[in-house]
Amino acid sequence: MTRADIAIIGLGPGGYVAALRAAQLGARVVCVEREYVGGVCLNVGCIPTKALLRSAEVLALTRDAAQFGVMVDAPRFDWSVALERKAAVTRQMVNGVRLLLDRVGVEIIEGEASFLRPDTLAIRRADGQETLAAENVIIATGSRPMQAPIPGLDGPRVIDSTGALSLEELPESLCVIGGGAIGLEFASLFHTVGVKVTVVEMLPRLAPLMDESIGEGLAWTFEQQGIEVITGGAVQHVEQDADHCRVIVATAEGERTVECALVLSAIGRAPNIEGLGLEVLGIKPDRKGIQVDRQMRTVVPGVFAIGDVAADGPMLAHVASHQGIVAVENALGHVAAMDYDAIPNCIFTLPEAAGVGLTEEQARAAGHEVEVGVFSMANLGKAIANGDTNGFVKVVSESRYGAVLGLHVLGPHASDLVLEGTLAVGLEATLDEIGRTVHPHPTLGEAIAEAALAARGRALHLPKRRS
Repeated sequence: MTRADIAIIGLGPGGYVAALRAAQLGARVVCVEREYVGGVCLNVGCIPTKALLRSAEVLALTRDAAQFGVMVDAPRFDWSVALERKAAVTRQMVNGVRLLLDRVGVEIIEGEASFLRPDTLAIRRADGQETLAAENVIIATGSRPMQAPIPGLDGPRVIDSTGALSLEELPESLCVIGGGAIGLEFASLFHTVGVKVTVVEMLPRLAPLMDESIGEGLAWTFEQQGIEVITGGAVQHVEQDADHCRVIVATAEGERTVECALVLSAIGRAPNIEGLGLEVLGIKPDRKGIQVDRQMRTVVPGVFAIGDVAADGPMLAHVASHQGIVAVENALGHVAAMDYDAIPNCIFTLPEAAGVGLTEEQARAAGHEVEVGVFSMANLGKAIANGDTNGFVKVVSESRYGAVLGLHVLGPHASDLVLEGTLAVGLEATLDEIGRTVHPHPTLGEAIAEAALAARGRALHLPKRRS
């Protein structure tokens, strides 16, 4: 029998960060992984998607090279080369995680784990079985693409996000079902590399979890780029033949049919809770996953759950990593708790979108007297110099003290710009504090200071007209 201070089931961004933190604190750590070291994120999620989006971004820049004085022939995109680069990036990241874990003495067992008791796991390996005993167990099994009960959505011409990353050939056309982060990123990617794309979202706007201005801005941008957007559309069924699909969509205006070569289902993700033996422990997960408290503890002492399998918190890799740290510190006698008030959420479309804290709608619904400041990238020197002026920064604050409640960005490098908002929300910074902070010039970050000033009517590069 193998023994450990902490056993971790799953080695995604939650599990491997938990393992590293536990090793830092001197624990004997054993991890069990059934498929991917690095999890979905490193292998078939965040990292490979961003590698392909970077290829698409370079293609878009090359198409516009002439305006910068760079004269090139019409660029030709090679999907197979982009896939090779994606695979190389993934290998480098996975090997890096393996090296980190090896250097701090974390043992990795390849196999599937299930509970025999709260402190004992049965490990099914390719070459047999073994037992692992641990004082604490962290469940970090992640999630998988959700399957919607839509007739025809299980056919051969319907793919999910994993399948989209390994297409041997680009389709002529694609219908993306789902206007959340995953669907929008793939829509942006495939459109940029030459695929005709339609996005269908059941709710009234794209990116429904983000500020309304972000969803509206993305819809406008997509339509300007040539991506068809259908919001408020419920997919009724999917018809398929040998080389074609028809997606039947019910809208307020009537039924519509989207003709396409492939369908990408991107309606969300479901937690991986099967086969863990949770019933042995008396843990009863729901459709969101395993219930935990802010210390990431389940109802069973010594058993924790983190990441996409935990019902508490959004399904984001960076959330999983921080949950892993919190779980380990509590397991080893320290005191830590998750705070979900300042969690940045990013969509890596072209252009990017990001937000942190409360949306304007949420702030008003919570009873705040709200002040809003918006500053357009079109008024920013760095954006003009870059030739990329689409987008804005929006700051949401409460009016009495000017405390920043949320920050929302659409435009180039939004995923980087949102970091200032994350600090502002987390540290309860005020509009005046952001406005007085010296931002380097010329940078895109100046838009944050201007938006903060705009909330109080003091933006310098949005002067009010004299009456």
